[in-house]
Amino acid sequence: MAVRVLIERVIDLGQEAKLSRLLTQLRSKALEAKGYISGETLRAWDNPNKFLVISTWNSFEEWKAWQNHPERKKFEAEVSKLLRSPETATVYTQI
Repeated sequence: MAVRVLIERVIDLGQEAKLSRLLTQLRSKALEAKGYISGETLRAWDNPNKFLVISTWNSFEEWKAWQNHPERKKFEAEVSKLLRSPETATVYTQI
């Protein structure tokens, strides 16, 4: 069953361009991951420092494999340097 993963991040002021670059690189790597269907990045209308990444995966197991992949971990370490607080990730399924 397909799942959607929502990851919220709040970054420090002035880090938008760096975050955008890292997320673009991360998405290009995700395109190669087994089970990846699609993804998009949104910016909160009322909080320009808050970003939401929505990705769709064929299964929860394939998402978990990507979440634990060394390539993703490398990018996440760079992204975490830009954050004001820890990111939150929630996995959803359709009902």
